[in-house]
Amino acid sequence: MNPRTLTPSMSLLLAFESSARHLSYTKAAAELSLTQSAVSRQVQALQDLLRIQLFERKGRAIALTDAGRIYMREVGMAIGRIRNATLQVTAMQAGGGSIDLALLPTFGARWLMPRLHAFYAGHPKVLVHLHSRIGDFDLEAAGMDAVIRVAEGPAPGLVSHRLLEERMVLVASPALLEKHPVAGPDDLRDVLLLRVASRANIWSEWFDAQGGAPRQLCFGPTFEVTSHLIQAVATGIGVGLVPDFLVEEELASGQLAAPIGYRYASGKHYQFAYPAHKSSYAPLAAFRDWLLGTPAARP
Repeated sequence: MNPRTLTPSMSLLLAFESSARHLSYTKAAAELSLTQSAVSRQVQALQDLLRIQLFERKGRAIALTDAGRIYMREVGMAIGRIRNATLQVTAMQAGGGSIDLALLPTFGARWLMPRLHAFYAGHPKVLVHLHSRIGDFDLEAAGMDAVIRVAEGPAPGLVSHRLLEERMVLVASPALLEKHPVAGPDDLRDVLLLRVASRANIWSEWFDAQGGAPRQLCFGPTFEVTSHLIQAVATGIGVGLVPDFLVEEELASGQLAAPIGYRYASGKHYQFAYPAHKSSYAPLAAFRDWLLGTPAARP
């Protein structure tokens, strides 16, 4: 196929995208500062180039054909990305811009969000778009600039900075502890042990670090995110192992208790990671420097 057919001019695509969004040549003309006849001619030129009808007449109105709906879905997203990219680079001239940050949902809600206002206070023109992600994924294929992840070693192919050491603490509700006092691992035989799906072996690791597990263990439900497990523990369903910094408020308020004070160092760390070629991207660099300088971050 002729390359020109595959890459119509931007003027033709803008006329189509605006007309498809408004389902009106007149409204598209007003938006693009053109005449209605000019928009109509550009849409017709695009249809002639593609050799397919994108619109059909329904009385005085226009509607997208099946081909038009497919084309609008793809072209609309592409034009939206071009506009967003333009906004980002123009914002950088004024010290602004944005980053797309992937992170674990509970970490985002309980650790980052309470501190993020401090970043905006110092960088009011930089936007941090947060995207919840669990498990490994291709950072750039997902359209992310950076990720906060938990792992033992650096992220392959990425620049990684340690933020927090993961130290797991056993937590339980005061009501559960009244019925089932817990002073050591042997007291967990008749209590439901709650887990997060991505850390299915955490209890085995914790018991091994304590010198071994009791013969009888009762595993309870598994949760997708840590915040749900914390809520389940607070209601007395069972006990859980969670990173200590995620339950600081609950422990301080007495909503949760840590009957065994031992903090298990899992060998994993929370990390801020990004592709090397984005190291000098101003919005990312500003967020990185702030994040690594946050007092709560520890090696």
